[in-house]
Formats: sequence, C-alpha cells, structure tokens
Amino acid sequence: MALVSALKQMSWLYYQYLLVTALYMLEPWERTVFNSMLVSIVGMALYTGYVFMPQHIMAILHYFEIVQ
Repeated sequence: MALVSALKQMSWLYYQYLLVTALYMLEPWERTVFNSMLVSIVGMALYTGYVFMPQHIMAILHYFEIVQ
C-alpha cells in the first residue's frame, strides 16, 4: 500500500514539474533532450562544486587567517 502511495506521489510531482516548466507542450523526443541536458548540467555543477569548493573554502580560511 505504501508503494502505491509513493508511486502516486512521484507521478504527481512529475506532473507538476511538467506543468511548471511547460514541458507538457513538447513532443516526447524534445522532452527527453531537455531533461537529459538538464540532468547533465546539474551533474556537472554538482561535480564542479564537489571538486573545487574545498579548495576555495581553504583559500578563504587562509586569507582570513582562520586556518594556518
């Protein structure tokens, strides 16, 4: 029963995503292209943040002499 409820909730959230971004007007192949580009851009942003943010944070901490 909980699985059915979770699937209904995910379906509703996906429908809301389609409505908010106006993707419901696109054809399925256009929607796939848009979603794959979105996923790749978000993935690259997360990877870049994971790789470079520690270096920038350490540089800021050294600049303000919080860390020696």
